[in-house]
Amino acid sequence: MGTITKALELLGYFSRRRPEIGLTEFVRLAGRDKATVHRHLVELEENGFLEQHPVARTYRLGPAILRLTAVREATHPIRAVFRPVVEELARQTGELCHASLLQGKVLSPVFHTDPQVHGTQVHFDEGEILPLHATSSGLAVLAFSLSRFVDDAFGAPLPAFTDKTHTDRAYLRAVLEDTRRTGVCRVDQTYDSEVSSVGGPIFGPEGIPIGAIAVAVPTVRVTEDKMNDVQQALLATIRQASISAGGVLPRDFPDAPKG
Repeated sequence: MGTITKALELLGYFSRRRPEIGLTEFVRLAGRDKATVHRHLVELEENGFLEQHPVARTYRLGPAILRLTAVREATHPIRAVFRPVVEELARQTGELCHASLLQGKVLSPVFHTDPQVHGTQVHFDEGEILPLHATSSGLAVLAFSLSRFVDDAFGAPLPAFTDKTHTDRAYLRAVLEDTRRTGVCRVDQTYDSEVSSVGGPIFGPEGIPIGAIAVAVPTVRVTEDKMNDVQQALLATIRQASISAGGVLPRDFPDAPKG
């Protein structure tokens, strides 16, 4: 891992639940020596990617992040593209929906919404990176990705997030096969012990997944009829989300138009 990668990796530890991080906590999270972590933090701060609280001395995301976010959204608008699609899916299903983009071998959330029509809701943090092997979004992406990408993803360590996270690669490949047949992937309590979800791929111009869209349902509210309804709504949304992002569905996708 190069120096730049090590420095940028520190930015990934921020989330809504962890908006400020001190040096000692960074050392613990990164598993590196204090001097190296401090040097990376100083470099990130000097370039505007971090700023330091004047009293607490903790670090938070800096103004450069805001500037680059504005440039990205102005030149390649993705939140504006996904917002109406995700909001409509949430309205149809009555559940929290979220869209994410592929970032290397993880998924980075870009937009989510919850219609809040139920007392029990799913907690979702857009600052939290989603693993491929433990989420419906990630498995849906892998199911329609190139085989070498899948091999690389499964070649890395597959940590368990709950006692129902599947880490057996043969089992996961069977899940991918089933997902290719149905077009969507359903998982139960594999990333969050209180959440079941159904995810589908968002395709780019070459018909290869660039991200995913998913519906998250509190496990206490799960029934087969409900999840079947969610699946049907999601299948229709996959096409819409892909077209909105300038993509096309592959010809062998279950819900792809033929001819």
